[in-house]
Parts: sequence; C-alpha cells; structure tokens
Amino acid sequence: MYIPISRSLVGILILILLVLAGCNAGDRALSVYLRMNQAAVEQPYRADPREVRFEVEPGTPARVIGSNLVAAGLIGDDRLFEAYVRVNGLVNQLEAGTFVLSPSMTLAEIVEKLQNSAADSIRVTIPEGWRIGQIVDLLDELGVYNESQLATLAQYAQVVNTGDLTELDLTPYPFLQTRLDGMGLEGYLFPNTYEVPAVDATVEDVLGRQLDGFANTVMPAYQAAVDGGKTTLDLYAVLTLASIVEREAVVPEERPAIARVYLNRLAQGIRLEADPTVQYAMGYQPESDQWWKTPVFLEEYSSVDSPYNTYLYAGLPPGPICNPGLSSIQAVLEPDPHNYLFFVAVPGEGGRHVFAETFAEHQVNVQKYLGQ
Repeated sequence: MYIPISRSLVGILILILLVLAGCNAGDRALSVYLRMNQAAVEQPYRADPREVRFEVEPGTPARVIGSNLVAAGLIGDDRLFEAYVRVNGLVNQLEAGTFVLSPSMTLAEIVEKLQNSAADSIRVTIPEGWRIGQIVDLLDELGVYNESQLATLAQYAQVVNTGDLTELDLTPYPFLQTRLDGMGLEGYLFPNTYEVPAVDATVEDVLGRQLDGFANTVMPAYQAAVDGGKTTLDLYAVLTLASIVEREAVVPEERPAIARVYLNRLAQGIRLEADPTVQYAMGYQPESDQWWKTPVFLEEYSSVDSPYNTYLYAGLPPGPICNPGLSSIQAVLEPDPHNYLFFVAVPGEGGRHVFAETFAEHQVNVQKYLGQ
C-alpha cells in the first residue's frame, strides 16, 4: 500500500542523512589527521618543566578544552588534541576539575591526566604518634606548600604550635575549647591519610581535614565512653594520656595494659615517669636530626627541667606530647583491669613489656632483663 510522505518529512530525513554523512566525514578527517601526526602525540610540546594550573568547567566540549590548552601554552595543536580524544573514544572520559599540567608533558599524558580530576591532589599520610614538628616537616618535604607558599607553611606551623585560631572558623570544632589556655593543637591533628589540593593549598585545606578526622573518629568514641560511664576524664586528659601510651607502646595489644599502669599511678599520686615525656621536652635534636632523642641517658631524666618531664613533675604533663591514633585513645577509655604500677621493655622481643605490681617485683624484672 502506498503511503504518501510529506515534503517536509522528506526534507528532515535528507538533513539528518547529510548531518550523519558530515559527522562521518569529519571523524574520518580527524582519523587521517591523527595518523599523519601520531608522532607528535608522544612528544612534549616543549622542554619547560613549569607547572600550570588548568581548569576544566563542567560540560566543556573537547574542542574548547583543546583551544584552552593551546592558550595556556600546554600544547601547540588543538585539532590534534580533538582528533586524539575523538578517535580513541575519550570525549566522555574527560573530567571537570583543576589539573596540574606542564608543557613538558606529552599530549597523551595530558589527556590521561584530564581523565582523573582526583589525581591532582597530594596524598599526605600522617603516622600515629607524630608530633607537630614532624608533621610540618612532612608537609614541607611533600611540597604541599610550594616555594611560592612558604608563608602559608609558616602560617600553618604557627597556628598548630600556638593554637592561635582567631582567623579560622571554629564552628565545626567545639572540642578545641577543651584545650588549656595558650596550648597548641598537639593531640588534635588526627593521624590518617589525607588528599589535599596540589595547587594553592591553604592552611584550612590541611588543618580542616585533620580536625574533621578528629571530629568524625575520636569524638564519637569519646562521647560513647562518657555516656557509658567508662571514663570520668575530660577530653584533654584523655588525649594527653593517650599520647603517652602511643609513644610508649610498641606492641599494639599492650596499649590497654600500659594505659592502666598510668591510670593506676595517677590514682595513687605516683609520678608517671614516662620516657617519651622527656623526649618531648628535649625537642628537636639538630645533631642527629631527631624529633625524639634516642637514647635518653639516665642523667637526662633529672636534668631536663620541663613541666613535660614526668620524672620530675607529678600528674599529667601540660598537654599531649604527640597526636595519638584511635587505638591509643580507646586504650585510655577502656584500659585493662589490673593493678600493675610498673613495666620494663624486654630486649630483643620487639618492644614487648613485662609488668609488675610492686617496686620490688619491678626491680627483679629490671635485673632479669636489663641486668641493672
């Protein structure tokens, strides 16, 4: 049966066919252009190692991205860029975001980076038990704040060391009010792995992530312990004691036992006599490039006159001596039930300790394991 077709419909069909033919012709032309210039894809635009911050807004066409790359001095041929991504089916793989690129990169390398906006960040891993000085050194070593941002690195160091937060928004972090007056942020810089911007990182970019980690990890554990009646210590005391446990314990399973020893000593008014507090008080050692002096000599326990020296001063030190991990904090919140007051490390056993309830028992252990 014959069905008449209107002229307008015929015109639309012809237009669609022409467009498709044009697209195919365009794709073929780009494919030919890519084959003719394949060598250029694997060659850097020029030998210039400088880093360039390159922005891609959401929805930006590949053709425009190529033009912007040329304008930024990162590539020399926007048509070759478009040909490469279209022929290889990468148009929809290009992401929006901020990228750190260089003219010394090949076109293929640039396209690869443009497919992963998350790649342009620096991964910062802060181990449990590090003190502020070590964290600042790490940020410097990783280049989180580059040479043009040395003032920002200095500002971060000043903020965390002095606790002067007047220029920062503290609304999300009410727990910082638990610090003693004049104290820095030692103990609150939660150890974890953080992704920070690779370009133009601010103080808040790093510090905010650390405080968010504390808020999301430590605070729920502390609040649960308080609500469950497991601790009567305030947050600052918990952090201070946990920081000592963190530095003292080598075997993870011993943390709750070590925490109880210190709690028992505090309850009986016995000085903590914790070696890490002396190390903290001694500060950075330029001769050995150490933040924790090792070894500490016997005479130094009595000669280092600092409120952090728990061999000289009773009670807890003024504040945390490092930034403890969650396990050490939980050890203070839920310590082992025992009456030990002493412990000594056993040489050659990976940091394992033996514990004693009385000084006489402790002396036997010292003689047995240390020969003193």
